[in-house]
Amino acid sequence: MEHIDHILVVDDDRDIRELIVSYLEKSGYRASGAANGKEMRAVLDKQHVDLVVLDVMMPGDDGLTLCRQLRSDKHKDLPILMLTARNEDTDRILGLEMGADDYVVKPFVARELLARIKAILRRFRALPPNLQVTEAGRIIAFGEWKLDTSARHLIDLQGTIVALSGAEYRLLRVFLDHPQRVLTRDQLLNLTQGRDAELFERSIDLLVSRVRQRLNEDARTPAYIKTVRSEGYVLSMPVTIVEARE
Repeated sequence: MEHIDHILVVDDDRDIRELIVSYLEKSGYRASGAANGKEMRAVLDKQHVDLVVLDVMMPGDDGLTLCRQLRSDKHKDLPILMLTARNEDTDRILGLEMGADDYVVKPFVARELLARIKAILRRFRALPPNLQVTEAGRIIAFGEWKLDTSARHLIDLQGTIVALSGAEYRLLRVFLDHPQRVLTRDQLLNLTQGRDAELFERSIDLLVSRVRQRLNEDARTPAYIKTVRSEGYVLSMPVTIVEARE
């Protein structure tokens, strides 16, 4: 029996929620609606969901709070598309930093929403099932560096702390979880909770460059993250766990 993707739409505005659900059903998806976090949890506990469309501005627990909660529990790998009525960079950045996979601003064209849902699901399924990021709470050593996965910063041989942005940490963590293995840009996009595909694919090389700078790499002859022509990137050295944290 062919699998039909189930999309859960979480929005306190009933008209918008029902409009999206109806459009998705007409487009060949199975769709359910929820007005708040409690109703969202009820659906997730009883049914398999392939993607959540999550409104930011809701009373009680807003979409950012619910996104953060999902990313910290058993649904941490569930694709999330955020909706907002405010076209503000801070909202967008917060949503992406909390783990959303994409972001659409209201009012939106239904076809655009559908296209972004399809793109997220396509990227999510392009990821080999064995490529999973392990849990935080460790000290990981590689070369002359250590990564504290609780504090989310780098430590050099002299004990100097090097701060990382959320995006930099996620990318470096992916490389450390899969050392000496070539990862394509699509895989890196998915493993770092890939965002807007068009934007992120254009910026993945820049993000790699930023991480290399944190590692004091020579861009022409990097010792840690090497470029594999026509394939992607690879962390070229072994990784060891120095200290496990509860």
